[in-house]
Amino acid sequence: MSVAEAPAAETAPPQGAVRLTVDGAVARVVFDRPHARNAMTFAMYEELAEACGRIAADRNVRVAVFRGAGGKAFVAGTDIEQFRAFASGKDGVAYEHKVDGYVGALEALPVPSIAVVEGWAVGGGMALANACDFRVASPGARFGVPIARTLGNCLSVASLRRLSDTLGPALVKRMLLLAEMPIAEDMPAGYVTVAEDVDAVVEAMTGRLVGHAPVTMRATKELLRRLSLDPKADDVDIVSEVYGSNDFREGVDAFLSKRPPQWSGS
Repeated sequence: MSVAEAPAAETAPPQGAVRLTVDGAVARVVFDRPHARNAMTFAMYEELAEACGRIAADRNVRVAVFRGAGGKAFVAGTDIEQFRAFASGKDGVAYEHKVDGYVGALEALPVPSIAVVEGWAVGGGMALANACDFRVASPGARFGVPIARTLGNCLSVASLRRLSDTLGPALVKRMLLLAEMPIAEDMPAGYVTVAEDVDAVVEAMTGRLVGHAPVTMRATKELLRRLSLDPKADDVDIVSEVYGSNDFREGVDAFLSKRPPQWSGS
């Protein structure tokens, strides 16, 4: 299945679609299933993975923006109807493994990512928003994983690691055990930017990120990812790549010449 490229304004199919458009240095991904609060079907997860692959392969892209269609939800988790087919615990293990892969592909993007959250970021939607580098939310937007009072399932260690790394164990416990759904204004400082005009904030952020050194941002993201998995992670390959890059030489020359650098991403 191929990721959709038609504008999100088109009528979304019942199973939903993940739509990718690229405008210059900015990639925009829309979760398009508004009649179901953009709840993810397995087909949509596959399209997300394909979109992430295409973004990662396009060296002209400098930033990626992820958003839910309809303005009422980012993503309201995984479509629960799909769980009816589960026959044993093995199905759950396979599902969590697949979701880890999809979220991991988003987390590992070599360019900065921004989640635009209007309404709900729940369950799988919370995981996807959390995997982005930045989150911009409308006032009152809610975040959470209330599975203790809804589905009665659990998260994988990888999913818990990602949430704990960004939110801390105490808040993760409140979300998972008490099933709390805090609004954006009550989330930890620095986790989310709350704005009445989310579009203006997002455009300002993308404009700023597009002007920064792609090699530096790519290296920083990868090293932070490695560090989250292993406190003693090796960095020699990344440090060598960055200091041997054209962008490093350009940055030094531009700084000493007192001119703006012209980043190439190489």
